[in-house]
This record gives sequence, C-alpha cells and structure tokens, in this order.
Amino acid sequence: MTQFGFPLRADTSGRTAGAGEDAHVRQLIEQLLFTEPGERVNRPDFGGGLRRLVFSANSPEVASATEYLVQGALQRFLGDRLQVESVQVRSDEARLEITVQYRLLRTQERRVEQFASPLVQP
Repeated sequence: MTQFGFPLRADTSGRTAGAGEDAHVRQLIEQLLFTEPGERVNRPDFGGGLRRLVFSANSPEVASATEYLVQGALQRFLGDRLQVESVQVRSDEARLEITVQYRLLRTQERRVEQFASPLVQP
C-alpha cells in the first residue's frame, strides 16, 4: 500500500506523491523528531522537540536524557508500527545527528536510520 509522501507534494503526474511502507515509516520518524511540541494545532503534545537543543550544554547527561525522551516519543506515537531498539543522539555545534534502530512490527524487519538537521532556523 502506498502512503502519502513527506513533505506533501505533487508527483510528475500532478497527483499527491506517495511513499512505500519503508520510506513512509522513516518519514514518520523524521516528522516526530523535528516537530516541536505545540507546533501541531490538534496534537499539542506531538513532537520530539530536538531543535531546542541548539543552546543546551553538550554533555553525556543531556545526550542520555535526550535519547530517553526521543525513545519514549517514538514508542508513544509510532508504537503501533515499530519497536524501538535503540536511539543515539549526537550534537555537534549547530547540527544534530540521531540514529534510530527499530524493528517494523508488520514484517519484523530490523532497520537503522540516521537523521541530521541543522538546528539554527532562519
């Protein structure tokens, strides 16, 4: 089954672009990680809130707490699609790198995805 692609856009035929199951799950994780809580009107608690880490102290304690919060958010909002096995967060100046290892519940396939984002917004 094809899901809507993220970001929402038109494909070459003018229809809404789709994404396969694997790409769709990756896109859902990306949306969750980089959405700030309160950013979505009807889901004010949705989001990983990782952009606020740009001015946080870069310490093992902050990284560990962030990994715990991200893992909880993934399990809460995407727990019907995947089982999180590990999360690693690394901050490097104005860049955030997240590695998520998970298992798709439908197929039991293990996946490792890496996400990176500049934290400073224009």
